[in-house]
Amino acid sequence: MNGPRVVVVAKRSAWDRYVEEEADPRVRMLFKRRDPSVARWKAAHDENRRTIETVLESLEKLGARTVLIQDAHVTFDTSDAELVVSVGGDGTLLAASHNVDDVPILGVNSSPKHSVGFFSAARPSNVHQKLVRSLEGKAKSVKLSRMQVEVDGRVRSRRVLNDALFSHASPAATSRYIIKVGRRSEEQRSSGIWVGPAAGSTAAIRSAGGRILPLTSRKLQLIVREPYEANGRPYRLLRVLIDEGQSVAVHSKIRAALYLDGPYKEVGVPIGATVKFRESDQPLHVVGLTRRVTQPRAGKR
Repeated sequence: MNGPRVVVVAKRSAWDRYVEEEADPRVRMLFKRRDPSVARWKAAHDENRRTIETVLESLEKLGARTVLIQDAHVTFDTSDAELVVSVGGDGTLLAASHNVDDVPILGVNSSPKHSVGFFSAARPSNVHQKLVRSLEGKAKSVKLSRMQVEVDGRVRSRRVLNDALFSHASPAATSRYIIKVGRRSEEQRSSGIWVGPAAGSTAAIRSAGGRILPLTSRKLQLIVREPYEANGRPYRLLRVLIDEGQSVAVHSKIRAALYLDGPYKEVGVPIGATVKFRESDQPLHVVGLTRRVTQPRAGKR
């Protein structure tokens, strides 16, 4: 076959994990009781599976050479792919995006009633049309700035799309650190720090009091989470916009952790280490997105 190579990254649902793979006895008991904690799992799972099948059938009709990845958090290669298709919600696309360089990615919200698809231009009802236009090169795309994160000069990621959380390794402990932005420096105590590019400004950063930035902005945003201002002295560096070409440094006074685009990619930060955040030289091309933010997703991961 000489068709285009397409990598399809499919969501692994809660039903997949806890019922079919782990056969968790407590989860099975909760289903028998019709407990509200699991009430929506099966419907969301079934809708997700139907959407995956629809995507695969459409790509077969289009003559694509399809590679199916059934866990968004594994490492995969896109070097000879023409398109990556994320089938799930925002979490699936975020996880998949860490393997994507300059290949366009199309987000498909596999279960619109049950998941958030801020980055998704397609859904089951229009996915075939979106795939056709994407493979023909006729679909518009938005270039989203990503963030580079370094620890003591070592690059830990160039592909942070949503945000990074710097905090104490124990979530119940106080985070102690020194922030440096340009010539300004300040020692602080808080629950941690959010730093992220524009694409993440409608999620946790917004919930913490940040601004919604235009999707095409190349600025980063820093938000201090629950600051502890001793002696009644207010901090100056609580909400900071970092201009294009600039960076922000955080010198850790604790054993800290970095969480990159959610809870799955964790990086340890030793006492005395310096973490730097700057704009990455690897933006992400997301197919079908508009430049305007129409559905703020405050607090969603």
